[in-house]
Amino acid sequence: MVVAYDGTNYCGWQIQPNGITIEEVLNTHLSQLLGEEIVVKGASRTDSGVHSMGNIAFFDTDTRMAADKISFALNQRLPEDIVVQSSEQVDDDWNPHNVNSTKVYEYRIRNSKMRMPLDRLYTYFYHYDLDVEAMDKAAKYLVGEHDFTSFASVKSQVNSFVRNLYDVSVVRNGDIITIRCEGNGFLYNMVRIIAGTLIQVGCHKIEPEKVKEILDARDREAAGPTAPAEGLVMISWTEDC
Repeated sequence: MVVAYDGTNYCGWQIQPNGITIEEVLNTHLSQLLGEEIVVKGASRTDSGVHSMGNIAFFDTDTRMAADKISFALNQRLPEDIVVQSSEQVDDDWNPHNVNSTKVYEYRIRNSKMRMPLDRLYTYFYHYDLDVEAMDKAAKYLVGEHDFTSFASVKSQVNSFVRNLYDVSVVRNGDIITIRCEGNGFLYNMVRIIAGTLIQVGCHKIEPEKVKEILDARDREAAGPTAPAEGLVMISWTEDC
């Protein structure tokens, strides 16, 4: 299933004891719909407050309901801030963690003198002027295969901090600055730390060339702060051909 959601009211994707999550809501309503215990797994684990336009959920079922109809039936039960965009049957051994894929995230900043109430849940408000040209120049140092230890939360539990970013760009459209990251995978808080670092470049606290030194340091303390969750949206997960 391709799942879109507003993460404002949820403690992220993965089930946890301290609050309601996207995974928990899907499990509950799918189990009720199909009359069997359903446990979904996700292609990505978004953090508390992070949004998605295209995360992937997959599960096993004995139902006879047509796979493409599950999305329509499930959406009748789901809260308004979670919508299954589509559903389809896959091979029994298919798992998004075992295939080559491309993930796209965007971090959005409202860069203006005053807040805009309609944007408050989906952008990070930053009122100091940001130099987008410098931010985009800095972003290019992140493109390619690198050890991203400097851009990962100290809570990250992974075997390798190496990831391949195919493109990182920063563009402005009116008062909205969008940091777009496309790659084969991302570490815990990686995009938000990239955003926090590029914001420091944009307000001239860090020179663009310094980003290469931050990468090479392989030290979380070398990078900028973790930007707030509300600005982050998972745009898509796609299986590479």
